[in-house]
Amino acid sequence: MKIHENFERSSFQSFLALSIGMFDGVHRGHQSIINQLKAVAKAKNLESGILTFWPHPRLIFNPEDDLKLLNTLDEKTALLKNFGIENLFLKEFDQDFRNLTGEEFVRKVLVEKLQIKHLIVGYDHVFGKDRSGNFELLEKLAPELGFEVEKMEVVNVHNQHISSTKVRNALLEGDVAEANLMLGYHYSVSGKVVHGKKIGRTIGYPTANIDVESLKLLPKKGAYITDVFLNGSQYKGMLSIGTNPTVGGTEKTVEVYILDFDEDIYGKEITVAFREFLHDEIKFESLEKLIEKLEDDKKRTENFYTAESFT
Repeated sequence: MKIHENFERSSFQSFLALSIGMFDGVHRGHQSIINQLKAVAKAKNLESGILTFWPHPRLIFNPEDDLKLLNTLDEKTALLKNFGIENLFLKEFDQDFRNLTGEEFVRKVLVEKLQIKHLIVGYDHVFGKDRSGNFELLEKLAPELGFEVEKMEVVNVHNQHISSTKVRNALLEGDVAEANLMLGYHYSVSGKVVHGKKIGRTIGYPTANIDVESLKLLPKKGAYITDVFLNGSQYKGMLSIGTNPTVGGTEKTVEVYILDFDEDIYGKEITVAFREFLHDEIKFESLEKLIEKLEDDKKRTENFYTAESFT
C-alpha cells in the first residue's frame, strides 16, 4: 500500500476508485465499503484508495472533547493495508481544509488532485463546511465532473447498524464480545513494556505494564482474557485495566500477566487482543483475597483456551 501524506502538492497520476472517511476501527461497515471499492477498482481498471483525516475532526471542532479512538494512525494504516487497499491518502484536518464547502472539496480535492472516477460513500456520509456535502450533492456533480458515485447501505449486527461510536460504547461497557463482533476482529491495544511498581511479582503474578498511546480507547476498568503478541509469538494472558485499588493505587494502568512465560521484556513492543471480560475492577480487603481471585481468573483463562482448542 502506498501512503500519500502531501497529495495536494501535485495531481495523483492514476485514476481512482475512492472512499472518504475516518474509518476509525475499520469495522465491518467499513469493510463492506472496502470490499466494494476493490471490486469496482478491479472491474474498471482503477486503483483503490481511501482518503482519511488526522487528527479526528472532532478534536478540531471540540478540542475539550475527551474523544478516544479505536485505532492509532499506525493501527488504522496496518488494517487498511491488510484489507487490500492500494493507496492511503492522509489529510490533516486543518483550518483551511475545514473551511472548504462540500462542492469545493469535490472539485478541488477529489477531482483536480485525486482524479476520482468512482466514489463510494457510507449511507450517512456528510462532508464540507457546515456539512454542506452529501450524497445528493455528489449525484448532482458526478455527471459534470466525470465520475460515478455509489452509496453503501448499512451493515447490521443484532438488528442495529454498526458504527465506530457503538463499538466504543461496547468497549466502555466491557462488552468485548459485542465490540469484536462489530469489528470483525479482536480489539487490541499495543505499547512498550515499562517499569511499574512490581507488586505482581511479589504475589506470584508478575505483570507487564503497557504504555498505551493517550488517544487510544481503553475498555472498561476490569480484568480480561487476552491474546498476547510478543516477539513474533502468541501467548495466553490475563489483563487488568485500573488503578490497583487494593494496594492504594491512583493512576490507571494496563497490565498483563502472561501465562507460562518468564522473560525480561522491558522495552519490548507488546500487543494484547481482548477475548473475554472476566470481572469489574475490585478493591480487595487483603492481598490474600486478591491472590485467590487471581488464581480463579487464571483457571477461567486456562479453561477458555482449552475450550477454544476444541471448537
